[in-house]
Amino acid sequence: MTPFQTIGIVHSCFKEKFGIPRQPRMIPEATGVLKLLDLPEMRDAVRGLEEFSHLWVIYIFHGHKNVLGPEPADWKSLIRPPRLGGTKKVGVFASRSPHRPNPIGISAVKLDRIDLAATGGIELHLSGLDLLDQTPVIDIKPYVSYADSIPEAETSWATDPPRQLPVEFSPEALSECERIAREEIPGFNQLVKKMIALDPRPAFQAQRGAQGPQTAEQSYAARIHHFDVHWTLQQSQGQEALGNERCRVTRILAL
Repeated sequence: MTPFQTIGIVHSCFKEKFGIPRQPRMIPEATGVLKLLDLPEMRDAVRGLEEFSHLWVIYIFHGHKNVLGPEPADWKSLIRPPRLGGTKKVGVFASRSPHRPNPIGISAVKLDRIDLAATGGIELHLSGLDLLDQTPVIDIKPYVSYADSIPEAETSWATDPPRQLPVEFSPEALSECERIAREEIPGFNQLVKKMIALDPRPAFQAQRGAQGPQTAEQSYAARIHHFDVHWTLQQSQGQEALGNERCRVTRILAL
């Protein structure tokens, strides 16, 4: 076995898997802090990092079964990408599924600032996250645009950005979102709106909803920062159902 040392832990705005965007940088307001181990070597290790605007974060998918246990991690050789509607299968190596032989992920995120004086270890403040809270990080590397950007790259079925659902707020939810954004967490209202607009449901649920009653309404909730966000999704039946969803944020509850 090849050993890896964790260099830090991510403290993310996403407290559970449901609601996390499927790719990084989809929600600029999704923020978090990478808390590095409290080691004297870390100050030298991050020297010069402030000169880069973006980072590659290499991490462990710790939220999946057996990942951190003595047994081999569960993985699947074939998976159903959400972008293919959850019905077509591709090989796991042709996807970004977390269900991999080695549950390692990589995300390009924005480096907002570095706090060298933070108590208990250096903090890297990040945005555009797609990481679960408490994610163990095994490495970081600077994003180098001349080498990492590949304009001519072919991406098959993942060419276009994902569609986004229309999102509205009840008066009470809108008022609370704006208060939180103003007094506690800047950009919270946009974070909530964009998270829901990206439709965090598993793709098979979206397909199943389109085949249900003539007009089906489902309720959902996700934990963001220290709030539970509740919303409803109304979906019409039929061939055009996947283009006729309507989302409404109903409640924002502090935990």
